[in-house]
Amino acid sequence: MMLGTWRAICIQRFYPARLCRPLLTVALKEVVKEDPYTLMKEDGIQVCSNMWVQGFKNPMKMMTNVTGFLKRFELWVIAYQKVCADETGEIPPRNAIRKVVLEDLLALRNAVLQSEFKWGSRTEPYIRSPREKFRTKPLSKTKLKLLSLSARAPPFQDRIVQEVLFMILEPIFEPRFTQKSYAFRPGRSAHTVLRVIRSNFGGYVWFLKGDLSTILDEVKAGIVMTCLTKAIRDKKVTDLIKSALRTPAVVEPSDDEKKQKKKKKGKFPKKRVLSENEPKPDPYWLETFFGFAPEEAEKVPSWGHCGVLSPLLANICLNELDHWMEERITEFYCPSSTDVIWNDPTNSGSYNPSWPEFVPTSGREKTRKMDYIRYGGHILVGVRGPRGGAVYIRKKLMEYCEEKYGLNLDKDGFPIEHISRGVLFLDHIICRRVIYPTLRYTGSGGEIVSRKGVGTLLSVTASLERCISQFRKLKFVKGDRDPDPQPCSRMYFATQAHSNLQMNKFLETMAEWFRYADNRKKVIRFCSYIIRGSLAKLYAAKYKLRSRAKVYKAASRNLSRPLKEREGELPEYSELLRMGLIDAIHGINFTLSSLVPTTDYTPFPTNWMPEHERVLQEYIKVLTPKTFKEQRALLKQKGLITPQDYMSMLVWHFKMHGVFADCTPTPETQSKQQKYVTQSGENGQNDEDGCISNKS
Repeated sequence: MMLGTWRAICIQRFYPARLCRPLLTVALKEVVKEDPYTLMKEDGIQVCSNMWVQGFKNPMKMMTNVTGFLKRFELWVIAYQKVCADETGEIPPRNAIRKVVLEDLLALRNAVLQSEFKWGSRTEPYIRSPREKFRTKPLSKTKLKLLSLSARAPPFQDRIVQEVLFMILEPIFEPRFTQKSYAFRPGRSAHTVLRVIRSNFGGYVWFLKGDLSTILDEVKAGIVMTCLTKAIRDKKVTDLIKSALRTPAVVEPSDDEKKQKKKKKGKFPKKRVLSENEPKPDPYWLETFFGFAPEEAEKVPSWGHCGVLSPLLANICLNELDHWMEERITEFYCPSSTDVIWNDPTNSGSYNPSWPEFVPTSGREKTRKMDYIRYGGHILVGVRGPRGGAVYIRKKLMEYCEEKYGLNLDKDGFPIEHISRGVLFLDHIICRRVIYPTLRYTGSGGEIVSRKGVGTLLSVTASLERCISQFRKLKFVKGDRDPDPQPCSRMYFATQAHSNLQMNKFLETMAEWFRYADNRKKVIRFCSYIIRGSLAKLYAAKYKLRSRAKVYKAASRNLSRPLKEREGELPEYSELLRMGLIDAIHGINFTLSSLVPTTDYTPFPTNWMPEHERVLQEYIKVLTPKTFKEQRALLKQKGLITPQDYMSMLVWHFKMHGVFADCTPTPETQSKQQKYVTQSGENGQNDEDGCISNKS
């Protein structure tokens, strides 16, 4: 700072006035240079928490000063930590970030605020990746052009700006989203969709499936900005997002696409050593599980240079469709006078799925009801009523999508399917199962009557055909009707212990994925059979045992015994294991159906919300002054009592009377209890129980 001040004085002393102004401006910029440590006054996590609280407190508030959040340097530090974690695999502590890096990060923030930032710039970055090598010599124009055109991942500084925008926009729009969308949102997943279907779609007959995934591939910037400006009126932020949408991104083909072009000469791949700066790939079991992604979850939007912001922008666009469908659900609802289950528009038909459902299924007064869920670019509409109602909804949906998003969809993109044929969604088949429960009741004469009844249950089962096709795509099986396991050549250079461990992790993850499927045991047992056969063929080729039968004979049914090579003799497996020179060989899991966990039939709450939303709602309620008034009035009415006293009173009352009762003291019971204690003190004995019920 002293050097900058002295430079400004020298400029004023030795240069003419007309030449002094531009040089003086540059010199004064050095004087006014901000210190990054003074800008980190608060904790960044606390700043994010306050944004979430304000967003849920006033969900429909128009945001006009989003630039104020963009100026918070604490958010930029958190964004840098997140991007570094993705880049290097570890989160740098806030106190361990060097001052040079903080100054570069501050320069990036100032460039964004002054509208000088350009998306996709690699030649003149404001901040560099910690994995990037430092170059002492300047690059030539040819190398600079090659660097800008042969880039696969977005620049490091672009990802930081994307993370900052994501942290600012998510608390603003998340409270505005409906409860009908489940993809790309915190606290919601495909499991949530399956539980909602099992709980709320029990009585629907017609199902309408819609594929809007074309909007995830490419979207017009005008549509996104129209939806965005309904909640944000900040020109600096909207212009930054608009430039990210309109700037085309150059993407190099991935390694998988390059490998497909090359012809494989050998049966098994060669061992490859990673370079110094090459990131470590995902483990084999996780990569295999990602290959089982259902069709509805395969596409993740990536628009221009938006990066991680693209899924949020996709939900912002499709949120208009969610609100429109909620209005159609209210209009379509028409209850029957004889219906005792679906007679409430607020009740989504939630019931215990382990019990049969008896709903009127015929007659002119049949209940008409509709429900809707959306996962990414795929929608599922359940309709109870005639098929004409489903056709009408499909027509309105096609007209709305064409008018709002410019999508020219035909009837093939919105098929109408009956539940008796099964509806495939998220690799699970939604179908109807007829059961015959035994109904026992007391007759008019007092005798117990047992009769067989008829009921229907909604069944959500895993699609075995989709499972086989995914195994075939990953080259684990060959054939359709009788799938034959193929050796997993990727594990050729791994040890037996490591191979079994990788496949066990894959099977455990698959068992968790099919957690809510009715045929969970069957499909996991099939996956275990394929994996076990694939490993057996691999071991037969690796240890020259020629057949799977010889592998099973040597390594047992679950491949837990060690296999030895023929050439040379090795010490005993138990001796090496005792010395800690080798890893223990764990057998393949789920070789028996009894070892597979059962299906999870936990009832789904009617007014379910994610844990973080529930905590935010409770926290906002505590901050409201009205809550303190209600609590104060409640304390005056019922009095103050400790939890220990209340539990003792509850247990004593149950012991004396055999029933539970509300033992919370009221002013009347408190006066009676005080009078009773006074009399007991005078008499020296207790003739009455110590818990006075509210009914007394």
